[in-house]
Amino acid sequence: MNSQTNVKQFQMYINGEFVNASSGEVIQVLNPATEKVISEVPSCSKEEVQEAIEFAEAAQKEWKKKPAAERAKYLTRLAEEIRKNRDFLARVISEEQGKVLALSTTEVDFTAEYIDYMAGSARTYEGEILQSDRPNENIMIFKEPIGVVAGFLPWNFPFFLVARKAAPALVTGNTIVIKPSSDTPNNAIEFAKLVDKVGIPKGVFNLVTGRGDTVGDELASNEKIGLVSLTGSVDAGVSVMKAAAQNVTKVSLELGGKAPAIVAEDADIDLAVKAIVDSRIINTGQVCNCAERVYVHESIADPFIKKIVTSMKNVKYGNPLEDEGLDMGPLTNKQAIESIEAMVNRAVEEGAQVLTGGKRADVTPGYYYEPTVLVNVKQDSEIVQEEVFGPVLPIMTFKDLDEAIELANDCQYGLTSSIFTQNLDTAMRAANELLFGETYINRENFEAIQGFHAGRKKSGIGGADGKHGLEEFLQTHVVYLQHNSNKR
Repeated sequence: MNSQTNVKQFQMYINGEFVNASSGEVIQVLNPATEKVISEVPSCSKEEVQEAIEFAEAAQKEWKKKPAAERAKYLTRLAEEIRKNRDFLARVISEEQGKVLALSTTEVDFTAEYIDYMAGSARTYEGEILQSDRPNENIMIFKEPIGVVAGFLPWNFPFFLVARKAAPALVTGNTIVIKPSSDTPNNAIEFAKLVDKVGIPKGVFNLVTGRGDTVGDELASNEKIGLVSLTGSVDAGVSVMKAAAQNVTKVSLELGGKAPAIVAEDADIDLAVKAIVDSRIINTGQVCNCAERVYVHESIADPFIKKIVTSMKNVKYGNPLEDEGLDMGPLTNKQAIESIEAMVNRAVEEGAQVLTGGKRADVTPGYYYEPTVLVNVKQDSEIVQEEVFGPVLPIMTFKDLDEAIELANDCQYGLTSSIFTQNLDTAMRAANELLFGETYINRENFEAIQGFHAGRKKSGIGGADGKHGLEEFLQTHVVYLQHNSNKR
């Protein structure tokens, strides 16, 4: 065990009990702003994951029998407890993940709202009655829970993603086994403490911590899992898909993004600059749906670039728990800053020009990278085609809308996109021709609870949020009822 002072000790949550790994092995969690160990969480075994799944399977038999409205009451109480603990939870998130405290607080509030929204679905999701080709027959489509859900969480919005997986799963009668990222497990365990406090029945919600090659592989490949829901990288999604394929298990994957932002000739430049910068630096650029590349009309490129460089230079960053009024914090882990540093260096070697940033920030300790703007980049370059996941913004120009849409669509990802224009025809053409799951017009990239967050191409399969996201956790059961209505 770690001998450092102030290192918190956390436990997993299996079948209504907080437990350690039987081996005693732990994973250390760092604060990315200080690079110091702040906690230790259990590193569980394959057998312990199997045990959690078995408990979830057993609990689901009774949980699905409860009326949906009764299941929803547990979620409503959970949302209330989250609100009561908002300040504490926000600090937990910022400490282990690095986002600014204001954004962590927003994440906590949004999580409670999301749970309430999904609880409200208890009385609104429905099946169907179809017309039969036969006399005296009714055809009914029931919507039923899938069974046990495996939820894989990323580290960028770790608290909200617990709810995004668990709330729709539980209200529809499924049970769940959650695996948080090893970078950010503390907040998920605090979530489990609130689950325990509100009395959600044992086995309905389970949380296991550990390494991906042990916990993740077992969750994805276990034959008792009915749905694997993952938010993460493309590589993680491919790995999970392969593991789930052996049992033909349903998968719902939200993966990477490389969102284009088109700034048309008639755009409100100030609005575009603010929205794009806000989208680029939120959570230090570690958001899969935020603007990752900009295409600006050549006639307004100079004033636009000048303003966006000034705005990026004015971004304030630092330790979220020590400094107020920050725009962004550190990157979440060492691997992230090393990856971004290497990508920017390769872009410069290929001819890209750095207008601001382009290097690690002169701040120690912590994983800080300067807000960066690049020009003279090529469409086929790595910095334009691959997800950076940091505060780096490559900018290119275009001559007409045909070219802009073609460049925007020229990517393996298809999660989100945006366009800035005051022309309705331009906006609607973009909405119809951009090959992305979402398009934002004259605003920053951020989805709504009642929408549907879903990607195309390598950005994923399935989706989340709204009534369509709820459907991910349901399966159909068609009943053909033949009766003799002439019988007396």
